[in-house]
Amino acid sequence: MATTAPGPPAPTAAQPRARRIARVAARVALGVLAVLFAIWLVLFVTKGRFLKHPFESVAGRLTNRTVTVGGDFRLYFSPLRLTFYAEKLSVSNPGWATRPYLFTAERIDSRIAPLSLLFGKRRFHWLDLTDGAVDLEWNAAHDRNTWTFSEKKGSGKPLDLPRIDRATIAGTTVRYRDPRMRLETQAALDTIRSTDARIGQAVGVTGSGVLRDTPFTLVARLLSPDTTVARGRNQLAMRARAAGNAIDVTGTLPSLAQVEGVPLAVRARGRNLAALLGIIGVAIPNTRTYRLRAQLVQQGQEYRFTRLAGTFGDSDLAGRLTVTNGDRLHLDSRLETRRLDIVDAAPFIGYNPDIVATKGAVAAAAATGAAPARLLPDAELPVATMQRFDADLVWHVAAVRSRRVPVSDVDLTLKLADGRLALSPLTFAMARGNVASDLVFDTRQRPSAIRYDIRLAPTPLGRLLAGYGVAEAGTTGTIRGRIQLAGRGDSLHDSLATANGRIAFVIPAGSLWTRNVQLAELDIGTFMQKMFADQLKEPVRINCGLVAFTVRGGLAAADPILIDTTKNVILGRGGFSFRSEGVDIAVRADAKKFSLFSGQSPVGITGTFAQPGLNVITPQLLARAGAGLGLAVVATPLAGILAFVDPGDAKAAQCGPVLAARTAAAQRTDKGEPRTDLGDGRASTATPAAPKRKKFLGIF
Repeated sequence: MATTAPGPPAPTAAQPRARRIARVAARVALGVLAVLFAIWLVLFVTKGRFLKHPFESVAGRLTNRTVTVGGDFRLYFSPLRLTFYAEKLSVSNPGWATRPYLFTAERIDSRIAPLSLLFGKRRFHWLDLTDGAVDLEWNAAHDRNTWTFSEKKGSGKPLDLPRIDRATIAGTTVRYRDPRMRLETQAALDTIRSTDARIGQAVGVTGSGVLRDTPFTLVARLLSPDTTVARGRNQLAMRARAAGNAIDVTGTLPSLAQVEGVPLAVRARGRNLAALLGIIGVAIPNTRTYRLRAQLVQQGQEYRFTRLAGTFGDSDLAGRLTVTNGDRLHLDSRLETRRLDIVDAAPFIGYNPDIVATKGAVAAAAATGAAPARLLPDAELPVATMQRFDADLVWHVAAVRSRRVPVSDVDLTLKLADGRLALSPLTFAMARGNVASDLVFDTRQRPSAIRYDIRLAPTPLGRLLAGYGVAEAGTTGTIRGRIQLAGRGDSLHDSLATANGRIAFVIPAGSLWTRNVQLAELDIGTFMQKMFADQLKEPVRINCGLVAFTVRGGLAAADPILIDTTKNVILGRGGFSFRSEGVDIAVRADAKKFSLFSGQSPVGITGTFAQPGLNVITPQLLARAGAGLGLAVVATPLAGILAFVDPGDAKAAQCGPVLAARTAAAQRTDKGEPRTDLGDGRASTATPAAPKRKKFLGIF
């Protein structure tokens, strides 16, 4: 029996339905393509000029701005790239901005990748921009900017520029304004021409502006424009000049407008670093010529300068600095100096270092308005500036280069807050002794309230005075002391001229060269005896000593000057004035032992701080010489010697009150009796009023 082959399966009900859906979909797709082609054809034929007003309306709604085209307009596909052409195009700024337009252009002709408008980074295949002007601005709160198209608070974002493959950009200017930084700048770009994302040469930018009322100029160049155009990376080199300073900035920016978080190499040089920081409203002491370099990273309100290194004058500087541009400008820094030249430290008390280096301290003081031959500067504190910013500084100086007194290991902690400046503590090593001080300048009080508290730890006298011609050999004495003064004024001179307080230096037991002591005593017999006996350098024992002054209203009176040695008691009267800087001190030595040839006459220390003098031939000595001459004439020549005889009746000092730095009223003889040969710690003379001051920025 023959079999028959099976036939094809009978169609199911679903198959015709699927075929119908496929046919419908194909027709729809063809219809869409036909519509798109029709649209493309209409746009291509009409160049899309009829879309001018719809474009203005849609673009305005999307950006929350007013967009207008004042001339010809074209928007069409050619064939797959979107062609956009507009003349006299403008995009408005938000109402709070100071300029009406974010962007204007005389003409813009571009070819855009359509899908890039929807996905990924926007891309221009071609851009021809003529006479464009861009206005970039932050609001006062720094939470909105003109280039972020959003009305939401906190919407300020970095400017995101599109990728551009080929371009011709001519006559373009950019304005940037940041009211928080008080910065406004206007820059013009050189003409840019590129083909296949290659420009072939650097692009220049020139501009000018104002930063915190200080005008500046800038010149910048895009050193890798091919990379800039093709991949959004910018090799930037910029130089700005302001207030006699030159600042160079180099680095690679991810985009032309993105600086935040990008490391930039910064170099600055000029005649005075104070002038540079003065641009941003920061007052520091003046400096000599400086050169500094650092790495700058801006993050939000912070500008961090790290790897700071360079020189100012003949001194070096390294460390870091952070500037925070918040409601109040704040500086935070940690600095290191290996060697600080003493001339470069002069501005810390108000001197101009250039004048100190060339003409000396007296001329530098005169330049601040001080009277002739004065030493204390009349430079005023920059009160207004100090009250506008805050600062924290920690500074270590390994050594200070000085011809007179060796100083090293300086540690300074500075805090400035709301106009109150504290240098506390300020410590340093001096001549194998340590000095610790706390200085406060409170400019919130008018005039400023200034306090000085300076403490000298036991220091070898020989090392301390070596720079003044006193040899160390044979000198084992030490000295310790404290200066506590408080005054009112906006300058160092004024604060001391009104100061009240006490100055005291204690000399514990030790020894000095005989030459130094005997010259002060004017004990001619002992001096000559030791000179001929070749005992000039034989140490003389000091039991205890105190050189102290009580200061009232800027006048310092000896309270007391009392030094007890194994052979003599040295007493002093008089004082000095911070007002006039005059000095009038008489030091007298009385022998404990009989001396045949003794002047027994005070040595006068006179003159001023700047020009002190030593008066050896005093009226007392001349009177004694006259008496001796009279005795020699009336009686015999031998009788004339009696006028120079010291019976050796000086009363030794009780060292307890001396070493405790007590006042003259508390001093006692070695037998416990009150001393009557010391002053009362009061000044006896008045001083003239201080001259009118000259303002001088740079004193802390």
